[in-house]
Amino acid sequence: MISFETPSWADELDCAVTLCDTQGIVRYQNDRSVAVNGDVRGQSLFPCHNERSRGIIRRLLETGGRNVYTIEKRGVRKLIYQTVWREAGEVRGLAEFSMEIPGEMPHYIRN
Repeated sequence: MISFETPSWADELDCAVTLCDTQGIVRYQNDRSVAVNGDVRGQSLFPCHNERSRGIIRRLLETGGRNVYTIEKRGVRKLIYQTVWREAGEVRGLAEFSMEIPGEMPHYIRN
């Protein structure tokens, strides 16, 4: 099982990384996530989301998959990428990556 207490490759990434278990309890936050969201390790992520978002989180935890979108908050655009994480093929929780993106970005089509 993944260790939520030990340092990992995500600790010093320049994007926020948050992991929760299948009950929605936050088990890991990297430094950036703590700076943006406060230290919510050990707490449920459901109370800080609206009903629509709670439904999406529940669906992801039950069926797998991902939820990807962009937001703008205080003039800063971000890409939010939420996906389940698995262990031995079994859904073990949800990972969220939140990264700042520029207003205009190049888009490349590669074959």
